[in-house]
Amino acid sequence: MAQKILLEIAPLSEQDSLFIVERHKKEFSYPIHKHNCCELNFIRGGKGVERVVGDSIEKIEDLELVLITSDLEHVWQQGCCEAEDIQEITIQFELSCLPPALLKKNQFASISQLIERAKNGVAFSQTGILNVYQQLMNLLHQENSFQQMLSFFEMMHRLSLDSEMRVLSSGTFAQVGSPSGSRRVQKIKEYVEAHYKEEIKLCQLASLIGMTEVGCSRFFKMRTGKTISEYITEVRLGHASRLLVDTTQSVAEVAYDCGFNNLSNFNRLFHKVRRFTPSQFRSTYQKNKILL
Repeated sequence: MAQKILLEIAPLSEQDSLFIVERHKKEFSYPIHKHNCCELNFIRGGKGVERVVGDSIEKIEDLELVLITSDLEHVWQQGCCEAEDIQEITIQFELSCLPPALLKKNQFASISQLIERAKNGVAFSQTGILNVYQQLMNLLHQENSFQQMLSFFEMMHRLSLDSEMRVLSSGTFAQVGSPSGSRRVQKIKEYVEAHYKEEIKLCQLASLIGMTEVGCSRFFKMRTGKTISEYITEVRLGHASRLLVDTTQSVAEVAYDCGFNNLSNFNRLFHKVRRFTPSQFRSTYQKNKILL
């Protein structure tokens, strides 16, 4: 039986909208975890630290700012960082402080889009981080809770305008849907999600949306930025990553259970996309888990 991920209980009281804490450390030792609240995590001086968010594993730069708004596994581990003083600021908040009625307003449109993207985890660009750095420092030391919330909204708005932010985890691993503005694209995505374990032919997808095979391929690439083949592989790898974390199935069993009929091809594609072999990916999660 696979070990479970630590479910962290956030120290937010029912009367509080934000919980902000600053730490100075030289070592990351907290295990991989998840929580029901949202988290904005800032790290300065941690170049070489390894960040795990969902099925994304990356070495971070000197400045790091990540937003996670879903029940998504994550951890920052030491990696090759040897810094003696790493500054970490964590802001945890409930989505109730950004209710749906508010996010539907035009003035909050960009923040609403940010919240949606951050269900997969979002890493902000160095420019985006520097754009809110002073605000973040001020927010840390503000004593007036009302002004603190106003500053928080302003900071979220600035972050939402970061055109170079990157989504980290795949939607399949994060178990987050990816709605599309196009009904045809959505039909293809729903079909792939339902049949990823099987062989999926282009002619099936083209027939599904009433287009020729060439037209279907061009249409999907134009609307998503990915080829149909790339999208199918992404979905299959997302499910494979989830099985590697949540089960004790062998790598071969995982591969065949996710629609890969060739183990070597699965290992090659997994390493190309994740930059780790399936075994290394599983090991990264296992060494950061605690037994519950």
